[in-house]
Amino acid sequence: MSSRGVGAVRPFGERALLLDVADSAAARSLAPLVAAAPGVLDVVPGAASLLVRCGDAAAARDLARAWAAEPPRVQDGAAATGREVRIGVRYDGADLAEVGRRTGLGEAGVIAAHTGATYVAAFAGFAPGFVYLEGLPGVLQLPRRHDPRTRVPAGSVAIAAGYTSVYPRSSPGGWHLLGTTTAVLFDPGRDPAALIRPGDTVRFEPLPDPIPDPMPEPRRGEEPA
Repeated sequence: MSSRGVGAVRPFGERALLLDVADSAAARSLAPLVAAAPGVLDVVPGAASLLVRCGDAAAARDLARAWAAEPPRVQDGAAATGREVRIGVRYDGADLAEVGRRTGLGEAGVIAAHTGATYVAAFAGFAPGFVYLEGLPGVLQLPRRHDPRTRVPAGSVAIAAGYTSVYPRSSPGGWHLLGTTTAVLFDPGRDPAALIRPGDTVRFEPLPDPIPDPMPEPRRGEEPA
């Protein structure tokens, strides 16, 4: 079994360090080990880095010296510690038809491919609760839209490049919109606030079309003859 470790260790302000790693999987694997070091308050995994926030400048300097001499390493195949999160999706996105045409899958094929994969939450960013999910099937890996939208509705389920994600709130965006969900991605009054955290596995499940409202009961005098 091989091991993966930290490359360069650089100061990031007075109380934080930025550690270079090979990829997002290495960042997730190293995060618990780094978080347990003395003086560390928080660790934020990235696509190829770890941001380590310390309690004070002295702790950051001590860790920089220690890790420069002996970088932290983790064994490949370390057990995953994330949860499984399932998100119901209504596939009614504005770009679903276009994605179906460009991929040759059609709308039904896009839905099947998107719901058939298991995704890993690689890292968070862009907005609170927005998590980049890896594992998008290759056939769905389209570049970002040439004409980004000035407003993407909250709850939009989208894809771009090798990622899929959910917009936790209304914001500009250039990803392809496949559908919508009512799942709350970020709630500051919840513990934890983020529905999805790095290391979690995520599955998307198709929801049925909206159920039409039941026919109203006829009022007296309106019964059919």
